[in-house]
Amino acid sequence: MKPLIYIETSIFSFYYDERTHPAIVVRREWTQEWWNQDRFHYQLVTSTAVLEELSKGPKPHKESARSLALTLPVITSSEEITEIVAVYFAHHLMPQDPLGDALHLALASYHKCDYLLTWNGQHLANANKFAHIRRINTLLGLTVPALITPLQLLGEPL
Repeated sequence: MKPLIYIETSIFSFYYDERTHPAIVVRREWTQEWWNQDRFHYQLVTSTAVLEELSKGPKPHKESARSLALTLPVITSSEEITEIVAVYFAHHLMPQDPLGDALHLALASYHKCDYLLTWNGQHLANANKFAHIRRINTLLGLTVPALITPLQLLGEPL
């Protein structure tokens, strides 16, 4: 069976990002390369939270990003997910934004995803948070998805 990846909002946004800063350009290129060449090695899902985030704001590419997200199966939140998010907040695991990073982590963990794919290095793909995330998810009896970027998945499947 193919590994299961939860695709977080930043992946769809970077796929279409048109900013010219070198760090943005390289993330866009890595995202597009992974999406166009390597995503087929994995089972992909996203969520209603991602679709909602992609609908907000004045970004010129938001419709394209949302359309790309809609090509994947969409998982939804539930009362269990809301409870997990509350635990994350209580343990200061993530910022207290009910539609933000804690929700993405809870969705990926609850749905037993092998990976959470993101460009969010501050709160998700942050090596300084891995041990804390592992500890809380283990206490909750949840899967601990690997928090990674497209760059880490380029090439051969893990």
